[in-house]
Order: sequence, then C-alpha cells, then structure tokens
Amino acid sequence: MRSFGLTAVQPTVARALVDAANFGEVTGVEEGRVFADRRELYDAGVHRALQDGIVGTKDRGAESIVLSGGYEDDEDHGTVIIYTGRGAQDSKGRQTGHQSFEDTKNAALRTSAFTGEPVRVIRGSKAEGYRYDGLFNVVDAWLGEGVRGYRICRYRLEKCGSDSSVADLETSVSGELPKGNESPGRRLIKQQRIVRSTRVAEGVKKIHDYRCQVCAVRLEIGAYAYAEGAHIKPLGTPHNGPDVPENILCLCANCHVLFDKGAILIADDLTVSRNGKDVQLRVDVSHRIDVEYLAYHRSIHA
Repeated sequence: MRSFGLTAVQPTVARALVDAANFGEVTGVEEGRVFADRRELYDAGVHRALQDGIVGTKDRGAESIVLSGGYEDDEDHGTVIIYTGRGAQDSKGRQTGHQSFEDTKNAALRTSAFTGEPVRVIRGSKAEGYRYDGLFNVVDAWLGEGVRGYRICRYRLEKCGSDSSVADLETSVSGELPKGNESPGRRLIKQQRIVRSTRVAEGVKKIHDYRCQVCAVRLEIGAYAYAEGAHIKPLGTPHNGPDVPENILCLCANCHVLFDKGAILIADDLTVSRNGKDVQLRVDVSHRIDVEYLAYHRSIHA
C-alpha cells in the first residue's frame, strides 16, 4: 500500500478523523462562498449529501442544512431562521402529512439543540447556486402546526460567530478534550432581544421563596437564594408568549432546562411528569398559572 502512496488507518482512528471535520467551519471555505450545485457542496465537505436538506445523526447532531426557500412553513429572517423538518412534503414544498422526531434527520437537528454544536447553513437553489452563510446555533426544537394543519418539526436557528476556529472544535484522535484557546478574542455583536420584565419574574420567585415548584430545591449561595423564572409559553417568534405572572414558573436551573426541552410536562391539574415520574406542582394562592399556556407547552413537546 505504501508503494501506491496509501496509508492504513485503524477504523476507530479513521472515524475520529471524519467526526472532527463534521462540525463548524470547513477549512478553506469562507462565509459567502457560492457553489454551483449540490455536487460542489458535497465535494467541498460543506454539505455532505446530494439530496437531503439535513446532514447529521441522531447521536451526534446535525452538521449542516440547506435552506432553499421551497417549504411553505420555513421563515428566513436573515440571522434568525425558523426551519421545517423533513417528511411528508410534495414536489412544491407543500405539507401533505405529519412529521415526527422519529425521523433520523429531524432527530439530528433536535440533538443539536442539546449539544450546542454549530450548524452550517447553506442558502440557495439549483437555479441560483448555493451560498454558504456561516454557522448557526439551534436554540429551540419543537412540534408545531403548519399552515396546512399538519404537525411539523420546527427549529429556531440563530446566527453565531462565523469565524469559529476549527482547532477549537476538533477533538484529537486519541479522544482527548479540544485544546481550546488560551487568549479568546472579542468582537462586537449587535442583537435584537426581547425586552422582558425582570420585576415580573422576580415577583414570582419571591412568592415561592426561590424554591423550585417542581423539585422543591432552594439553591442558596451564602445569604442569597437563586431561582429562575421559566416562561411556560416561550417568548419571541414563533411562540409569542406573554411576559406575565400567569405564564411564569419558579424553577431551579436544572428543572428549567428540563422544562424548556420538554422533559418536564405539566397537566391542567398541575400534575408534573418529570422524565416519566409524576409529582404535584408546588403552588401558591397568590400566583395563578394559566392552563392555556400549559396546554401550549405540552403541544410543542408531547
């Protein structure tokens, strides 16, 4: 093999080398580069599929997506994308049936919301070519209703720094942690954020004495207590939940994450299902919870 210029590599090492190149920037490919077709994208390693719009696995997450503007439920706001999963769509991008996270590619993009790994976003079509538009974070994944009434997998992607170092993302073939960066740089990023009232959330937390309404834990830091105000129906597009006490729970940091990711569901009778185990939500007569918001939360995660 050496006489032909080839080198034998153990399967585990070869797999690690491939995995290290999956996520983040691709060496030599700058944001804004246009590719003539899907074959060029594939050959450059930017999007390693000739047909699928999502590349990735359920275990590791998604490495890239193609946004072609062909699906009627997609919303492209530039730095924020509301992306629709795959499945049950006709040749014109119209939904003809329900989608599910059981689909491996839909599950891959959902996994990215847990891992935090950035996803490469490519915009374009066969007629116009495909432009690599940088890295995005999957900040939310849920089940929603499309314009034709079918259940669809939806994702909110937000643009992150487009010049993330490949070295920061790579893992050595020996399985060691990434080397990281001893002198992280800084950059000015302008973002639009929802203006929420800290007084409303703080008021809810005080009513419950900063004790989690699900697990009853009260986190104490010296003389101070810490809890988080969790919005039942999320704020912002496309959920557009209100910033009112009836839409806020007092949760510890752990339960807040589980609630946002759908591992905690609350029935209208305030029975809490936490990873398959039922408990009763802790309540206070001065803090009413609107069951309409609980039903919405269940609808996007159940």
